[in-house]
Amino acid sequence: MTELRILAEAHWPDPDRTAPGRPDRLPPVPGFSASSFNPLVAETAERCLRAHHGTAPAPGRTALLLASAGGDRATARAIDEAAASGRRVPPLLFFQSNPSAVLGHIAARWGLTGPVVAISPAGSPPGRVPQDALELAALLLADGDADHVLVIAAEQGEPAGGSPAGTPPEPGTGSGTGTGHARDAGPATIDATAAATATARTGADRAVAVLVTTA
Repeated sequence: MTELRILAEAHWPDPDRTAPGRPDRLPPVPGFSASSFNPLVAETAERCLRAHHGTAPAPGRTALLLASAGGDRATARAIDEAAASGRRVPPLLFFQSNPSAVLGHIAARWGLTGPVVAISPAGSPPGRVPQDALELAALLLADGDADHVLVIAAEQGEPAGGSPAGTPPEPGTGSGTGTGHARDAGPATIDATAAATATARTGADRAVAVLVTTA
């Protein structure tokens, strides 16, 4: 049984920071458009890293691990619709459809020098870090590939009522409302073999990022 120590944690959205009538918007990420997925990953990671390090760059070797069962649904939908209608598919959509693209953005901004990994665990619960991701983070640390691992679990919600099924959200915005806020969890441990469970919430993007190291 492998234990990991949580150095910092961040959620999107964070109910503790939700202001009625004043929904937060995900900041746009330069070079990405037509989908909330990449801004969701980037902003949640940013808030988690800021909670522990303050400002960039991050010292030491930090690995990046993205876990998402559904991936970037809006970008995939936009590509499918353009191809089906015979329209020219913008090259940017192919670039951002690769999960490593936004991870490269995060790594460059924070100077992260560890491995970059993306996985698609089956049945990943929105808003919780899946067991597979924790076990892989523990392996990266045990193998000496990194001193810390930033684990990001992100799921893009289905379009809310009133939006056509094939219409992606505006760039830099989420399907739901609420704010994300990083909070330093302080010294804590999590069991890398414990199963995570949560109820899926349709119509809202959800993400969580945890910065972990060995216990």
